[in-house]
Amino acid sequence: MTSVQVEEQHDGHDGNGAVQAAGGPSGEGEGYQRGLGARQIQMIAIGGAIGTGLFLGAGKAIHKAGPSLILAYAIAGLVIFFIMRALGELLMYRAVSGSFSEYAREFMGPFFGFVTGWTYWLFWVVTGITEVTAAAQYMQYWTHNSFPQWAYALVFTVILYGANLISVKLFGELEFWFSMVKVTAIIGMILICVGILTIGFSDAGDTATVAHLWNQGGFFPNGIGSTLMTLQIVMFAFLAVELVGVTAGESKDPKTVLPKAINTVPWRIAVFYVGALIMILSVVPWTHFQPGVSPFVAAFEKMGLGVGAAIVNFVVLTAALSSCNSGMYSTGRMLRDLALNGQGPKLFTKLTKNGLPLLGTTFSAAFMLVGVWINYQWPGEAFNYVVSFATISGMWAWIMILACQIRYRRKADRGELPQSTFRAPGAPYTSWFALLFIGMVIVMMGVDKDARISLYAAPVWAAILGVTYLVLKSRNPQAAAFNKRKVGVVASEAEPVDKD
Repeated sequence: MTSVQVEEQHDGHDGNGAVQAAGGPSGEGEGYQRGLGARQIQMIAIGGAIGTGLFLGAGKAIHKAGPSLILAYAIAGLVIFFIMRALGELLMYRAVSGSFSEYAREFMGPFFGFVTGWTYWLFWVVTGITEVTAAAQYMQYWTHNSFPQWAYALVFTVILYGANLISVKLFGELEFWFSMVKVTAIIGMILICVGILTIGFSDAGDTATVAHLWNQGGFFPNGIGSTLMTLQIVMFAFLAVELVGVTAGESKDPKTVLPKAINTVPWRIAVFYVGALIMILSVVPWTHFQPGVSPFVAAFEKMGLGVGAAIVNFVVLTAALSSCNSGMYSTGRMLRDLALNGQGPKLFTKLTKNGLPLLGTTFSAAFMLVGVWINYQWPGEAFNYVVSFATISGMWAWIMILACQIRYRRKADRGELPQSTFRAPGAPYTSWFALLFIGMVIVMMGVDKDARISLYAAPVWAAILGVTYLVLKSRNPQAAAFNKRKVGVVASEAEPVDKD
């Protein structure tokens, strides 16, 4: 879940054969308590593909596109698979934590590594705001606006900040069960819908039919243009799926874990997104769903299963808080990674006695409080605003993954670098296709008035990073952070450095 750079000292292992974490030759990066086992990592990887984008964002997308949203998720899911296979090829070539910025530095240059690291941190901060906003909206299901939305956002941010002062082992266990709840909820929802379609129980039993997918104005009821306009919501739903690669990069056996994790992406998308939407829209016509309301909760209410709706609302609430918790956890470590590489303030390198990056987490949590102000100013549009900005910042990591894979493949084919043992099928053509698709999504965001604000903010963020980079480089031009990464400088966990 972190982007902490892992380097090996001497033989790269401790006395028990485990890879040691270090920030550099001096070992200043040691101190983390890595308590995430394979069980937690695998469930976190699965749960990472299920979040607010599906539980809440799909409500607005269904309202806009109708049943054609299913096709949008399927096509976008294919693109995500191309991105993940591109990342897999890079990780199997050289498996390192913090892979996005590391590969950007090696194949695109130090400036791109700097931009990628800080932009990915920003992505998680904005995502945290998004998830807290979603959680605040979920609470209105029970309180009916009797408690202001911004107050819920504030309470949740403070609680999650406190939770991140707990040990890493407990964090991993909590995330395991949060993810288990999300997975179980969607599978249960699908099974209930199947039962309604076949047996016919509940209030929706007499009207449920797969014909709802084309009888309510057609498969594209609002036209293909409306479907294209939902792509930024669809892509937001898939953000954080790349964390599979980050966690695998810290695994003791990435050559085994990584291919299995990435190759499960298609069936996860098929079941949790495409399958779930087919079932929901077959039981309840798409015209019954409204923006800002979870389609899962709305579906249970239409079925006459009030208790089920309350349970699902609790599930999606915990899912949102889980994602925000993961983001707050990750951002503290990302800031420390940037600091250890000379690309951030040195004060972020400090750890508590329990091995927690307190200052980095506090700094990130303070930025997440911006979400409280957004919820106070625009409670009705808060989710839409932050979703669009999270999408554009998160997609930057995908762009870097694809660009680096294309450059890596060229060098590998020329014999300048070793070939990866997990080559992306159809690359580089699939990588170019994915880049063009992302470009189309960005264009659609420019057309959408709700998403356009993120495109205005992106150049401002780029300018801030550009000026900061030049200032830092002028102070220490010989630092490794400002010189192109050479292969072998950071040792791969998969390929331990020989003692000799």
